[in-house]
Parts: sequence; structure tokens; C-alpha cells
Amino acid sequence: MKNEYYEQRARILKAMAHPSRLMIIESLTDGEKCVNELRQIVGSDISTVSRHLALLRDSGIVDDRKDGLRVYYRLRCPCILEFFTCVESVLEEAVKYRLTALESTARL
Repeated sequence: MKNEYYEQRARILKAMAHPSRLMIIESLTDGEKCVNELRQIVGSDISTVSRHLALLRDSGIVDDRKDGLRVYYRLRCPCILEFFTCVESVLEEAVKYRLTALESTARL
């Protein structure tokens, strides 16, 4: 049971683990968008963006709704964006660590 919990977490993280999918998630911050809008943001063809969206939908990150021939996507749980804030903090700390290590090396 405990292992499945971590597998589900890993599935969500794997779904996010692509630059295009991160762009999609971030672009949905300000509301839902259709596939064509997301295609323009990501810079890939429709079929590639659709595959990314299917993976994000299957992992529970996004929801979709159909309006005529268009499909619109939105974040299912906007709190996922808080994860980006944490990632930015990790990146900043990594840069600080590297700078400190370079400064220490330069003093030798």
C-alpha cells in the first residue's frame, strides 16, 4: 500500500518531467487554453502537444472540456504551481552553493 502511494507521486512527477509539459502547466496558470494556443506556446506540432496533454490529463494534472471542435485544457489542481516555487528555490540554492564553491577554489 505504501509503495503504491510513492508510485502515484512518481507518476505525477514523471508527467511533469519534460520542458514542453512544464510550459503547458505554467501557461495554464492564467486560465484554460485550447490545443492550438498551447501548440503555439510550446512550438511543437498538434500531435506532439496532444500527446503531452494526454499524459498530463491521465496523471491528473489537467482537465479538458470540449466546445464544438475545440478542446480546452485547464489545471485540475492549480496548487501544482506551488511546486514550481519550490523548484525555483532549489535552483537558487544550487547556484549559491556553486558560487561559494568557486569562490573557495579561487582563494586557493
